[in-house]
Amino acid sequence: MSDNLHRRVRTRFAPSPTGYMHIGNLRTALYACLYARKEQGDFILRIEDTDQKRFVADAVDFIKRTLAAARIVADEGPDIGGEYGPYIQSQRKDIYQKYAEELIAAGHAYRCFCDSPDSAEAEPVPADEADKYRKKPGHCELCRSLSPEESAAKAAQGAPFVIRQLMPSSGPVTFYDIVHGSITIDAGELEDQVLIKRDGLPTYNFANVIDDHLMEISHIIRGAEFITSTPKHVLLYEFFGWTPPAFIHLPPVMGKNEDGSVSKLSKRHGSTGFAELVELGYLPEAITNYVALLGWSPKSNQEIFSMEEMEKAFSLEGLSKSPAVFDYAKLDWFNGEYLKAMDDDAFAALARPYAKEIADGLGDKWVYLAALLKTRVARLGEIPEKIDFLPAPHEYTPEDFLNKKNKVTLELASEIIPAAAALLERIDADGWTPDNLNGALHDYIETTGKKLGAVMWPLRVALSGCRVTPGGVTELLYLLGREESIARLKAASAKLA
Repeated sequence: MSDNLHRRVRTRFAPSPTGYMHIGNLRTALYACLYARKEQGDFILRIEDTDQKRFVADAVDFIKRTLAAARIVADEGPDIGGEYGPYIQSQRKDIYQKYAEELIAAGHAYRCFCDSPDSAEAEPVPADEADKYRKKPGHCELCRSLSPEESAAKAAQGAPFVIRQLMPSSGPVTFYDIVHGSITIDAGELEDQVLIKRDGLPTYNFANVIDDHLMEISHIIRGAEFITSTPKHVLLYEFFGWTPPAFIHLPPVMGKNEDGSVSKLSKRHGSTGFAELVELGYLPEAITNYVALLGWSPKSNQEIFSMEEMEKAFSLEGLSKSPAVFDYAKLDWFNGEYLKAMDDDAFAALARPYAKEIADGLGDKWVYLAALLKTRVARLGEIPEKIDFLPAPHEYTPEDFLNKKNKVTLELASEIIPAAAALLERIDADGWTPDNLNGALHDYIETTGKKLGAVMWPLRVALSGCRVTPGGVTELLYLLGREESIARLKAASAKLA
Protein backbone atom coordinates (compact mmCIF):
# COMPACT_ATOMS: atom_id res chain seq x y z
CA MET A 1 0.00 0.00 0.00
CA SER A 2 2.87 2.38 0.71
CA ASP A 3 3.91 2.40 -2.97
CA ASN A 4 0.44 3.59 -3.91
CA LEU A 5 0.70 6.58 -1.60
CA HIS A 6 3.36 8.03 -3.87
CA ARG A 7 1.54 7.38 -7.14
CA ARG A 8 -0.78 9.84 -8.83
CA VAL A 9 -4.30 8.93 -7.78
CA ARG A 10 -6.14 7.29 -10.64
CA THR A 11 -9.48 5.60 -9.96
CA ARG A 12 -11.91 3.91 -12.29
CA PHE A 13 -15.52 2.85 -12.62
CA ALA A 14 -15.68 -0.29 -14.76
CA PRO A 15 -19.29 -1.43 -15.22
CA SER A 16 -20.38 -4.36 -17.37
CA PRO A 17 -23.13 -3.40 -19.86
CA THR A 18 -25.33 -6.28 -18.73
CA GLY A 19 -28.02 -4.24 -16.98
CA TYR A 20 -28.80 -0.83 -15.60
CA MET A 21 -27.36 1.35 -12.87
CA HIS A 22 -28.59 0.42 -9.41
CA ILE A 23 -27.74 2.23 -6.19
CA GLY A 24 -24.70 0.06 -5.46
CA ASN A 25 -23.17 0.83 -8.88
CA LEU A 26 -23.87 4.52 -8.46
CA ARG A 27 -22.20 4.62 -5.04
CA THR A 28 -19.09 2.87 -6.39
CA ALA A 29 -18.79 5.35 -9.26
CA LEU A 30 -19.44 8.29 -6.95
CA TYR A 31 -16.80 7.33 -4.38
CA ALA A 32 -14.22 6.67 -7.10
CA CYS A 33 -14.94 10.07 -8.63
CA LEU A 34 -14.95 11.92 -5.29
CA TYR A 35 -11.63 10.42 -4.20
CA ALA A 36 -9.96 11.30 -7.49
CA ARG A 37 -11.24 14.87 -7.28
CA LYS A 38 -10.17 15.20 -3.63
CA GLU A 39 -6.62 14.11 -4.52
CA GLN A 40 -6.43 16.09 -7.81
CA GLY A 41 -6.20 12.79 -9.64
CA ASP A 42 -8.00 11.19 -12.59
CA PHE A 43 -11.29 9.32 -12.75
CA ILE A 44 -11.67 6.83 -15.62
CA LEU A 45 -14.77 5.22 -17.09
CA ARG A 46 -14.03 1.79 -18.60
CA ILE A 47 -16.65 -0.50 -20.12
CA GLU A 48 -16.03 -4.19 -19.37
CA ASP A 49 -18.04 -5.88 -22.13
CA THR A 50 -16.29 -9.22 -22.45
CA ASP A 51 -19.42 -11.12 -21.38
CA GLN A 52 -21.08 -10.88 -24.78
CA LYS A 53 -23.85 -13.37 -23.89
CA ARG A 54 -25.27 -11.00 -21.27
CA PHE A 55 -24.61 -7.80 -23.23
CA VAL A 56 -27.56 -5.37 -23.23
CA ALA A 57 -27.59 -3.23 -26.36
CA ASP A 58 -28.40 0.18 -24.86
CA ALA A 59 -26.74 -0.36 -21.48
CA VAL A 60 -23.59 1.61 -22.32
CA ASP A 61 -25.57 4.70 -23.33
CA PHE A 62 -27.73 4.25 -20.24
CA ILE A 63 -24.64 4.17 -18.00
CA LYS A 64 -23.29 7.33 -19.61
CA ARG A 65 -26.61 9.17 -19.23
CA THR A 66 -26.89 8.11 -15.59
CA LEU A 67 -23.40 9.31 -14.72
CA ALA A 68 -24.07 12.62 -16.49
CA ALA A 69 -27.35 13.12 -14.60
CA ALA A 70 -25.60 12.36 -11.30
CA ARG A 71 -22.80 14.79 -12.23
CA ILE A 72 -20.19 12.03 -12.03
CA VAL A 73 -17.84 13.18 -14.78
CA ALA A 74 -14.99 11.04 -16.07
CA ASP A 75 -11.63 12.48 -17.13
CA GLU A 76 -11.00 9.59 -19.54
CA GLY A 77 -13.21 7.02 -21.20
CA PRO A 78 -15.29 6.15 -24.26
CA ASP A 79 -16.26 9.29 -26.20
CA ILE A 80 -13.78 11.24 -24.05
CA GLY A 81 -10.50 9.63 -25.00
CA GLY A 82 -7.18 9.58 -23.20
CA GLU A 83 -3.70 8.19 -23.63
CA TYR A 84 -4.61 4.83 -22.07
CA GLY A 85 -7.43 3.87 -24.44
CA PRO A 86 -9.33 2.16 -25.90
CA TYR A 87 -11.63 2.21 -22.87
CA ILE A 88 -13.92 -0.60 -24.04
CA GLN A 89 -12.52 -4.07 -23.32
CA SER A 90 -13.83 -5.74 -26.47
CA GLN A 91 -11.62 -3.29 -28.41
CA ARG A 92 -8.53 -4.42 -26.45
CA LYS A 93 -8.71 -8.14 -27.33
CA ASP A 94 -5.18 -8.42 -28.73
CA ILE A 95 -3.66 -6.91 -25.60
CA TYR A 96 -4.95 -9.65 -23.31
CA GLN A 97 -3.80 -12.52 -25.54
CA LYS A 98 -0.22 -11.24 -25.39
CA TYR A 99 -0.17 -11.23 -21.59
CA ALA A 100 -1.83 -14.64 -21.36
CA GLU A 101 0.89 -16.11 -23.57
CA GLU A 102 3.50 -14.53 -21.28
CA LEU A 103 1.96 -16.34 -18.31
CA ILE A 104 2.00 -19.67 -20.19
CA ALA A 105 5.67 -19.17 -21.08
CA ALA A 106 6.49 -18.38 -17.45
CA GLY A 107 4.61 -21.43 -16.15
CA HIS A 108 1.84 -19.47 -14.45
CA ALA A 109 -0.94 -20.47 -16.86
CA TYR A 110 -1.82 -23.39 -19.12
CA ARG A 111 -4.07 -24.26 -22.03
CA CYS A 112 -7.04 -26.37 -21.00
CA PHE A 113 -8.53 -28.50 -23.77
CA CYS A 114 -11.05 -30.32 -21.56
CA ASP A 115 -14.82 -30.13 -21.47
CA SER A 116 -15.82 -27.92 -18.54
CA PRO A 117 -18.42 -25.31 -17.60
CA ASP A 118 -15.83 -22.68 -18.54
CA SER A 119 -14.89 -24.16 -21.91
CA ALA A 120 -18.05 -24.95 -23.82
CA GLU A 121 -18.06 -26.94 -27.05
CA ALA A 122 -14.95 -28.95 -26.10
CA GLU A 123 -14.51 -32.65 -26.75
CA PRO A 124 -15.68 -34.69 -23.73
CA VAL A 125 -12.99 -35.96 -21.35
CA PRO A 126 -12.36 -39.71 -21.81
CA ALA A 127 -14.03 -41.71 -19.02
CA ASP A 128 -10.77 -43.16 -17.71
CA GLU A 129 -9.30 -39.66 -17.36
CA ALA A 130 -12.40 -37.93 -15.98
CA ASP A 131 -11.29 -38.29 -12.37
CA LYS A 132 -8.16 -36.33 -13.13
CA TYR A 133 -10.24 -33.41 -14.22
CA ARG A 134 -12.89 -33.69 -11.51
CA LYS A 135 -10.35 -33.84 -8.71
CA LYS A 136 -11.13 -30.19 -7.96
CA PRO A 137 -13.59 -27.79 -9.64
CA GLY A 138 -11.79 -25.49 -12.06
CA HIS A 139 -8.59 -27.50 -11.65
CA CYS A 140 -7.52 -29.69 -14.56
CA GLU A 141 -4.77 -32.18 -13.68
CA LEU A 142 -4.96 -33.59 -17.20
CA CYS A 143 -4.02 -30.35 -18.94
CA ARG A 144 -1.78 -29.19 -16.10
CA SER A 145 0.37 -32.27 -16.70
CA LEU A 146 0.89 -31.60 -20.42
CA SER A 147 4.41 -30.52 -21.31
CA PRO A 148 4.77 -27.10 -23.01
CA GLU A 149 5.53 -28.91 -26.26
CA GLU A 150 2.46 -31.17 -26.02
CA SER A 151 0.22 -28.21 -25.20
CA ALA A 152 1.58 -26.11 -28.07
CA ALA A 153 1.21 -29.04 -30.47
CA LYS A 154 -2.46 -29.59 -29.60
CA ALA A 155 -3.15 -25.89 -30.04
CA ALA A 156 -1.35 -25.89 -33.40
CA GLN A 157 -3.55 -28.79 -34.53
CA GLY A 158 -6.61 -26.61 -33.95
CA ALA A 159 -7.86 -28.15 -30.69
CA PRO A 160 -10.04 -25.57 -28.95
CA PHE A 161 -8.90 -24.46 -25.52
CA VAL A 162 -9.23 -21.91 -22.76
CA ILE A 163 -6.27 -20.48 -20.87
CA ARG A 164 -6.34 -21.09 -17.11
CA GLN A 165 -4.33 -19.47 -14.35
CA LEU A 166 -2.06 -22.04 -12.68
CA MET A 167 -2.70 -21.59 -8.97
CA PRO A 168 -0.23 -22.60 -6.26
CA SER A 169 -1.28 -25.78 -4.49
CA SER A 170 -1.02 -24.12 -1.06
CA GLY A 171 0.30 -21.12 0.82
CA PRO A 172 -1.17 -17.84 2.04
CA VAL A 173 -2.26 -15.10 -0.34
CA THR A 174 -2.50 -11.84 1.60
CA PHE A 175 -3.61 -8.38 0.58
CA TYR A 176 -4.47 -5.21 2.46
CA ASP A 177 -7.86 -3.58 2.11
CA ILE A 178 -8.22 0.04 3.24
CA VAL A 179 -11.70 -0.63 4.67
CA HIS A 180 -11.36 -4.20 5.97
CA GLY A 181 -7.66 -4.42 6.84
CA SER A 182 -5.39 -7.38 6.09
CA ILE A 183 -7.09 -10.36 4.42
CA THR A 184 -5.49 -13.77 3.89
CA ILE A 185 -6.80 -16.72 1.85
CA ASP A 186 -5.14 -20.10 1.32
CA ALA A 187 -4.08 -20.51 -2.31
CA GLY A 188 -5.23 -24.13 -2.12
CA GLU A 189 -8.82 -22.89 -2.05
CA LEU A 190 -8.47 -21.04 -5.35
CA GLU A 191 -9.55 -22.63 -8.62
CA ASP A 192 -7.49 -22.40 -11.78
CA GLN A 193 -9.64 -19.60 -13.12
CA VAL A 194 -10.13 -19.09 -16.85
CA LEU A 195 -8.19 -16.11 -18.17
CA ILE A 196 -8.97 -16.32 -21.89
CA LYS A 197 -12.20 -17.90 -23.15
CA ARG A 198 -12.56 -19.90 -26.35
CA ASP A 199 -13.81 -16.88 -28.25
CA GLY A 200 -10.50 -15.17 -27.51
CA LEU A 201 -12.05 -12.67 -25.12
CA PRO A 202 -10.71 -12.39 -21.58
CA THR A 203 -12.71 -13.06 -18.44
CA TYR A 204 -13.40 -10.23 -16.04
CA ASN A 205 -10.82 -11.48 -13.56
CA PHE A 206 -8.02 -11.31 -16.13
CA ALA A 207 -8.96 -8.24 -18.16
CA ASN A 208 -9.46 -5.96 -15.19
CA VAL A 209 -5.99 -6.76 -13.82
CA ILE A 210 -4.33 -6.08 -17.17
CA ASP A 211 -6.32 -2.90 -17.74
CA ASP A 212 -5.84 -1.57 -14.22
CA HIS A 213 -2.08 -1.99 -14.58
CA LEU A 214 -1.82 -0.53 -18.08
CA MET A 215 -4.09 2.39 -17.16
CA GLU A 216 -2.01 2.99 -14.02
CA ILE A 217 -4.96 2.69 -11.66
CA SER A 218 -3.77 3.47 -8.13
CA HIS A 219 -6.93 2.72 -6.15
CA ILE A 220 -9.64 0.17 -6.92
CA ILE A 221 -12.98 0.97 -5.30
CA ARG A 222 -15.59 -1.76 -5.76
CA GLY A 223 -18.16 -3.88 -3.94
CA ALA A 224 -17.30 -6.35 -1.18
CA GLU A 225 -18.51 -9.22 -3.39
CA PHE A 226 -15.13 -8.97 -5.17
CA ILE A 227 -13.11 -9.71 -2.03
CA THR A 228 -13.05 -13.44 -2.81
CA SER A 229 -11.73 -12.73 -6.33
CA THR A 230 -9.00 -10.37 -5.16
CA PRO A 231 -6.47 -13.09 -4.15
CA LYS A 232 -6.58 -14.34 -7.76
CA HIS A 233 -5.88 -10.80 -8.93
CA VAL A 234 -3.07 -10.38 -6.39
CA LEU A 235 -1.37 -13.54 -7.69
CA LEU A 236 -1.57 -12.21 -11.24
CA TYR A 237 0.14 -9.00 -10.16
CA GLU A 238 2.79 -11.14 -8.46
CA PHE A 239 3.27 -13.37 -11.53
CA PHE A 240 3.79 -10.30 -13.73
CA GLY A 241 6.02 -8.55 -11.19
CA TRP A 242 3.66 -5.59 -10.97
CA THR A 243 2.76 -3.47 -7.93
CA PRO A 244 -0.94 -3.98 -7.17
CA PRO A 245 -3.17 -0.95 -6.59
CA ALA A 246 -4.74 -0.14 -3.23
CA PHE A 247 -7.98 -2.06 -2.66
CA ILE A 248 -11.15 -0.57 -1.18
CA HIS A 249 -14.06 -3.00 -0.98
CA LEU A 250 -17.35 -1.36 -0.05
CA PRO A 251 -19.88 -3.20 2.12
CA PRO A 252 -23.26 -3.88 0.49
CA VAL A 253 -26.26 -1.56 0.54
CA MET A 254 -29.13 -3.25 2.36
CA GLY A 255 -32.89 -2.83 2.14
CA LYS A 256 -35.54 -3.09 4.86
CA ASN A 257 -37.83 -6.13 4.71
CA GLU A 258 -41.46 -6.10 5.79
CA ASP A 259 -40.63 -8.04 8.98
CA GLY A 260 -38.09 -5.42 10.03
CA SER A 261 -35.02 -7.42 9.02
CA VAL A 262 -32.59 -6.30 6.33
CA SER A 263 -31.20 -8.03 3.27
CA LYS A 264 -29.19 -6.93 0.25
CA LEU A 265 -31.06 -4.18 -1.59
CA SER A 266 -33.13 -5.60 -4.45
CA LYS A 267 -36.33 -5.05 -6.43
CA ARG A 268 -38.47 -6.42 -3.63
CA HIS A 269 -37.55 -3.36 -1.57
CA GLY A 270 -38.88 -0.96 -4.21
CA SER A 271 -37.17 1.10 -6.88
CA THR A 272 -33.42 0.56 -6.62
CA GLY A 273 -32.22 2.00 -9.93
CA PHE A 274 -31.12 5.60 -10.38
CA ALA A 275 -33.38 6.08 -13.41
CA GLU A 276 -36.36 4.55 -11.59
CA LEU A 277 -35.91 6.96 -8.69
CA VAL A 278 -35.72 9.91 -11.07
CA GLU A 279 -38.94 8.73 -12.71
CA LEU A 280 -40.62 8.78 -9.30
CA GLY A 281 -39.71 12.44 -8.99
CA TYR A 282 -36.48 12.40 -6.99
CA LEU A 283 -33.92 14.97 -8.10
CA PRO A 284 -30.63 13.51 -9.39
CA GLU A 285 -28.61 15.74 -7.08
CA ALA A 286 -30.67 14.65 -4.05
CA ILE A 287 -30.19 10.97 -4.92
CA THR A 288 -26.44 11.48 -5.34
CA ASN A 289 -26.22 13.37 -2.03
CA TYR A 290 -28.08 10.62 -0.18
CA VAL A 291 -26.13 7.78 -1.80
CA ALA A 292 -22.86 9.47 -0.81
CA LEU A 293 -23.83 9.02 2.85
CA LEU A 294 -24.61 5.29 2.44
CA GLY A 295 -21.30 4.12 3.81
CA TRP A 296 -19.36 7.37 4.19
CA SER A 297 -19.43 9.64 7.23
CA PRO A 298 -18.15 13.20 6.87
CA LYS A 299 -16.19 14.70 9.75
CA SER A 300 -18.93 17.28 10.38
CA ASN A 301 -22.66 16.89 10.98
CA GLN A 302 -23.45 18.35 7.56
CA GLU A 303 -25.90 16.30 5.49
CA ILE A 304 -26.79 18.45 2.50
CA PHE A 305 -23.79 18.63 0.15
CA SER A 306 -23.27 20.06 -3.29
CA MET A 307 -21.01 17.97 -5.51
CA GLU A 308 -18.20 20.48 -4.97
CA GLU A 309 -18.61 20.24 -1.19
CA MET A 310 -18.55 16.44 -1.33
CA GLU A 311 -15.34 16.50 -3.36
CA LYS A 312 -13.64 18.59 -0.68
CA ALA A 313 -15.02 16.64 2.29
CA PHE A 314 -14.66 13.05 1.03
CA SER A 315 -12.02 10.79 2.57
CA LEU A 316 -11.29 7.07 2.58
CA GLU A 317 -11.00 7.24 6.38
CA GLY A 318 -14.71 8.06 6.56
CA LEU A 319 -15.75 4.82 4.84
CA SER A 320 -17.58 2.29 6.98
CA LYS A 321 -17.02 -1.46 6.97
CA SER A 322 -20.64 -2.05 8.06
CA PRO A 323 -23.47 -2.39 5.51
CA ALA A 324 -25.63 0.70 4.96
CA VAL A 325 -29.44 0.53 4.89
CA PHE A 326 -31.28 2.31 2.09
CA ASP A 327 -34.13 4.23 3.72
CA TYR A 328 -36.76 5.70 1.40
CA ALA A 329 -38.06 7.97 4.17
CA LYS A 330 -34.58 9.47 4.52
CA LEU A 331 -34.34 9.90 0.75
CA ASP A 332 -37.72 11.68 0.88
CA TRP A 333 -36.31 14.08 3.44
CA PHE A 334 -33.24 14.82 1.33
CA ASN A 335 -35.33 15.38 -1.77
CA GLY A 336 -37.77 17.59 0.09
CA GLU A 337 -34.93 19.78 1.31
CA TYR A 338 -33.64 20.18 -2.24
CA LEU A 339 -37.12 21.08 -3.50
CA LYS A 340 -37.65 23.67 -0.76
CA ALA A 341 -34.36 25.33 -1.65
CA MET A 342 -35.42 25.85 -5.27
CA ASP A 343 -36.58 29.15 -6.72
CA ASP A 344 -40.39 29.19 -7.19
CA ASP A 345 -40.19 29.69 -10.95
CA ALA A 346 -37.58 26.95 -11.34
CA PHE A 347 -39.69 24.54 -9.29
CA ALA A 348 -42.81 25.42 -11.31
CA ALA A 349 -40.99 24.63 -14.55
CA LEU A 350 -39.60 21.36 -13.18
CA ALA A 351 -42.94 20.25 -11.69
CA ARG A 352 -45.12 21.23 -14.65
CA PRO A 353 -44.84 17.88 -16.51
CA TYR A 354 -46.26 16.14 -13.44
CA ALA A 355 -49.30 18.45 -13.36
CA LYS A 356 -49.99 18.19 -17.11
CA GLU A 357 -53.50 19.44 -18.06
CA ILE A 358 -54.15 20.89 -14.62
CA ALA A 359 -51.15 23.21 -14.94
CA ASP A 360 -52.26 24.22 -18.43
CA GLY A 361 -55.78 24.97 -17.17
CA LEU A 362 -54.50 27.19 -14.36
CA GLY A 363 -52.55 29.48 -16.66
CA ASP A 364 -50.66 32.09 -14.64
CA LYS A 365 -51.94 30.56 -11.41
CA TRP A 366 -49.72 27.49 -11.92
CA VAL A 367 -46.68 29.25 -10.44
CA TYR A 368 -48.83 30.21 -7.43
CA LEU A 369 -49.88 26.57 -6.91
CA ALA A 370 -46.34 25.29 -7.51
CA ALA A 371 -45.07 27.53 -4.70
CA LEU A 372 -47.60 25.86 -2.38
CA LEU A 373 -46.60 22.38 -3.52
CA LYS A 374 -42.87 23.02 -3.16
CA THR A 375 -42.92 22.71 0.62
CA ARG A 376 -45.59 20.00 0.71
CA VAL A 377 -44.14 17.21 -1.46
CA ALA A 378 -41.16 14.95 -0.86
CA ARG A 379 -40.87 14.08 -4.53
CA LEU A 380 -42.34 15.37 -7.77
CA GLY A 381 -44.24 12.14 -8.36
CA GLU A 382 -46.57 13.03 -5.49
CA ILE A 383 -47.93 16.09 -7.30
CA PRO A 384 -50.75 14.45 -9.30
CA GLU A 385 -52.45 13.01 -6.22
CA LYS A 386 -52.04 16.30 -4.35
CA ILE A 387 -53.97 18.32 -6.92
CA ASP A 388 -56.39 15.86 -8.54
CA PHE A 389 -59.33 17.56 -6.77
CA LEU A 390 -58.92 20.72 -8.85
CA PRO A 391 -60.79 19.53 -11.98
CA ALA A 392 -63.55 18.03 -9.78
CA PRO A 393 -63.83 17.54 -6.01
CA HIS A 394 -63.35 14.10 -4.52
CA GLU A 395 -66.51 12.23 -3.59
CA TYR A 396 -67.58 13.03 -0.05
CA THR A 397 -70.49 12.47 2.33
CA PRO A 398 -72.05 14.73 4.99
CA GLU A 399 -70.09 12.76 7.62
CA ASP A 400 -66.84 14.02 6.12
CA PHE A 401 -67.68 17.47 7.50
CA LEU A 402 -67.51 16.19 11.07
CA ASN A 403 -64.38 17.17 12.97
CA LYS A 404 -64.02 16.54 16.68
CA LYS A 405 -60.86 18.61 17.10
CA ASN A 406 -62.52 21.73 15.70
CA LYS A 407 -65.94 20.78 17.14
CA VAL A 408 -67.56 20.84 13.70
CA THR A 409 -71.03 19.28 13.60
CA LEU A 410 -73.35 18.84 10.65
CA GLU A 411 -75.47 21.70 11.99
CA LEU A 412 -72.45 24.02 12.20
CA ALA A 413 -71.26 23.04 8.72
CA SER A 414 -74.81 23.65 7.38
CA GLU A 415 -74.63 27.17 8.82
CA ILE A 416 -71.09 28.10 7.74
CA ILE A 417 -71.03 26.91 4.13
CA PRO A 418 -74.05 28.83 2.76
CA ALA A 419 -73.05 31.92 4.77
CA ALA A 420 -69.57 31.82 3.24
CA ALA A 421 -71.00 31.33 -0.24
CA ALA A 422 -73.22 34.38 0.18
CA LEU A 423 -70.30 36.40 1.51
CA LEU A 424 -68.02 35.43 -1.36
CA GLU A 425 -70.64 36.20 -3.98
CA ARG A 426 -70.23 39.87 -3.07
CA ILE A 427 -66.65 39.77 -4.39
CA ASP A 428 -66.51 40.30 -8.14
CA ALA A 429 -64.12 38.51 -10.49
CA ASP A 430 -61.64 41.39 -10.57
CA GLY A 431 -61.45 41.39 -6.79
CA TRP A 432 -60.98 37.64 -6.53
CA THR A 433 -57.46 37.83 -5.08
CA PRO A 434 -55.87 35.97 -2.18
CA ASP A 435 -55.75 39.13 -0.05
CA ASN A 436 -59.41 40.02 -0.61
CA LEU A 437 -60.56 36.44 -0.04
CA ASN A 438 -58.51 36.14 3.13
CA GLY A 439 -59.86 39.46 4.41
CA ALA A 440 -63.48 38.47 3.77
CA LEU A 441 -63.15 35.12 5.58
CA HIS A 442 -61.46 36.67 8.59
CA ASP A 443 -64.07 39.41 8.77
CA TYR A 444 -66.71 36.66 8.91
CA ILE A 445 -64.81 34.85 11.68
CA GLU A 446 -64.40 38.03 13.69
CA THR A 447 -68.03 39.07 13.23
CA THR A 448 -69.50 35.69 14.17
CA GLY A 449 -67.00 34.85 16.89
CA LYS A 450 -66.43 31.40 15.46
CA LYS A 451 -63.10 29.58 15.71
CA LEU A 452 -60.80 29.68 12.70
CA GLY A 453 -60.60 25.88 12.43
CA ALA A 454 -64.35 25.48 12.77
CA VAL A 455 -64.87 27.71 9.73
CA MET A 456 -62.05 26.52 7.52
CA TRP A 457 -62.63 22.78 7.96
CA PRO A 458 -66.07 22.51 6.33
CA LEU A 459 -65.08 24.98 3.61
CA ARG A 460 -61.99 22.91 2.73
CA VAL A 461 -64.07 19.71 2.45
CA ALA A 462 -66.75 21.49 0.41
CA LEU A 463 -64.22 22.92 -2.05
CA SER A 464 -62.01 19.83 -2.47
CA GLY A 465 -63.63 16.77 -0.93
CA CYS A 466 -60.28 16.28 0.84
CA ARG A 467 -59.16 16.49 4.42
CA VAL A 468 -55.66 17.67 3.42
CA THR A 469 -54.85 20.04 0.56
CA PRO A 470 -51.83 22.04 -0.61
CA GLY A 471 -52.70 25.41 0.81
CA GLY A 472 -55.68 26.50 2.86
CA VAL A 473 -59.18 27.67 1.99
CA THR A 474 -58.03 31.08 0.73
CA GLU A 475 -55.60 29.41 -1.70
CA LEU A 476 -58.25 26.93 -2.85
CA LEU A 477 -60.76 29.69 -3.55
CA TYR A 478 -58.23 31.63 -5.57
CA LEU A 479 -57.09 28.61 -7.60
CA LEU A 480 -60.63 27.40 -8.35
CA GLY A 481 -61.84 30.85 -9.33
CA ARG A 482 -65.05 32.67 -8.41
CA GLU A 483 -67.62 30.71 -10.35
CA GLU A 484 -66.28 27.24 -9.55
CA SER A 485 -65.75 28.04 -5.86
CA ILE A 486 -69.27 29.33 -5.32
CA ALA A 487 -70.74 26.43 -7.29
CA ARG A 488 -68.93 23.90 -5.10
CA LEU A 489 -70.02 25.62 -1.89
CA LYS A 490 -73.65 25.63 -3.02
CA ALA A 491 -73.40 21.95 -3.97
CA ALA A 492 -72.11 21.16 -0.49
CA SER A 493 -74.96 23.11 1.09
CA ALA A 494 -77.45 21.11 -0.91
CA LYS A 495 -75.81 17.84 0.13
CA LEU A 496 -75.96 18.83 3.79
CA ALA A 497 -79.59 19.90 3.45
